[in-house]
Amino acid sequence: MFDTLQDRLSKAFRALRGKGRLSDADIDATLGEIRTALLEADVNLDVVKTFIEDVRAKATEIELSKAINPAQQIVKIVHEQLVEILGGHTRSIQFAKNPPTVIMLAGLQGSGKTTLAGKLAKWLREKGNSPLLVAADLQRPNAVTQLQVVGRQAKVAVYAPQPGNGVGDPVEVARSSVEVAKHHLHDVVIVDTAGRLGVDEEMLAQAANIREAVSPDETLFVIDAMIGQDAVNTAKSFADKVGFDGVVLTKLDGDAKGGAALSIATVTGAPIMFASTGEKLADFEVFHPDRMAGRILDMGDILTLIEQAERTFDRKQAEEAAQKMLSGKNAFTLQDFLTQMQAVRSMGPMGKLLGMLPGMGQMQDQLAAVDEKSIDRIEAIIYSMTPAERGDVSILNGSRRSRIAKGAGVEVSEVNSLVNRFVEARKMMASLGPMMGGRGGGLPGMGLPGGMGARKPIKATAKKKKSGSGVSGNPAKRAGGASTAEPEVQAPSGAAFGVPSTPADLEAAMKDFTLPPDLAKLLG
Repeated sequence: MFDTLQDRLSKAFRALRGKGRLSDADIDATLGEIRTALLEADVNLDVVKTFIEDVRAKATEIELSKAINPAQQIVKIVHEQLVEILGGHTRSIQFAKNPPTVIMLAGLQGSGKTTLAGKLAKWLREKGNSPLLVAADLQRPNAVTQLQVVGRQAKVAVYAPQPGNGVGDPVEVARSSVEVAKHHLHDVVIVDTAGRLGVDEEMLAQAANIREAVSPDETLFVIDAMIGQDAVNTAKSFADKVGFDGVVLTKLDGDAKGGAALSIATVTGAPIMFASTGEKLADFEVFHPDRMAGRILDMGDILTLIEQAERTFDRKQAEEAAQKMLSGKNAFTLQDFLTQMQAVRSMGPMGKLLGMLPGMGQMQDQLAAVDEKSIDRIEAIIYSMTPAERGDVSILNGSRRSRIAKGAGVEVSEVNSLVNRFVEARKMMASLGPMMGGRGGGLPGMGLPGGMGARKPIKATAKKKKSGSGVSGNPAKRAGGASTAEPEVQAPSGAAFGVPSTPADLEAAMKDFTLPPDLAKLLG
């Protein structure tokens, strides 16, 4: 969604690179570029004015002129201001002291409110809660049926005493749902209310009556992030007439400009609490303003990537797979590879996952070209093998490979290519085993076996002199009784595991970045 804004801001910051000190003209030109970028992203005009004024005030402070790298200081200031207009801090659900916690959902028709109700219920269930979905949208055709289907998919209970399609009293349904939840020990009630094609008096009156009937602990306004400033105006009207505690953005994975996301919190005074990032029920996350600001500025979102991996990967299985890969005994099989690949795929599209890495905003064309179908073909090839063939690829003779190719609907050359790449990758990992299997404790929190990651320091190498004197040709070494040990190669100061520590260094490191050949082939 923020690709265009990301590109414009990156160009504005690149113009500052290499300048030891910023003049007023430099600051004015940069702020002009930022203002244009925000307006083109359909950000509210008042929000843009405030944003630019705040950045200018901080950029002209005396501390900036003394900064070693003023360009990076500008990026830091813009990041802070983006976090501020996005809400400032992460805000999640505030649960009632005495259950059930009542959450009321409101919004326009077509905003994805009913699906969002299922996503929220699934997220709460996975957190250990027992949610109850309430079908209080009795006007939209088949809204009740849709909520029941979504409830089954999310594996949560649905309270739907009325058929809907214009029949029934939504206020009474909402009121009675609280007693039903208490009786069946549901600790959260999610009330799905009716939407309209636009904010009208009937919609506002019904929402106000439901709110009065159930006294919700949280009222969330669901907004389609694709409709830009209209979403902001709708939310402001609803906030003035009825009020709400937080905003949920849907369709944040779309190709809209993103103005609604950057304007809504400032205009309404209510924080963005959740975001829907796809069509699946699992495509739902807590909204973190600092992480979103990092994405916009192409700093990546490693924390969200780690959280998704923790939800997806089974720790024990991951450790066992790592042990097999490093054992050097061909214990890692195609079946293990298939399991790990499917776990990665369940985290989301490969291009989306790679896009969370810092600096990937400059590789949007390459990310868009990632071929997910090539992974489908790999799955088909492995599924066409027998368990014995997956466990030992050495038995794959010509006739077996021909049979596998026919079963997967591919050419034999693709089967050969996959097997060859797998064998070479396994050899490489096995060769790294001794180097990664030291006695160190490994990376904190990684839980990798054998101290994986605690590799020995890399030492510089030099050709040995053919003369057997053993006397150094370096006078300083002879004078000080020089040791025969070679100097260690140290990572740059401030770098973690060799990763550049500053945005400028990171951008320079990513400039000529290319995927490894095998991975590039794998992804097509």
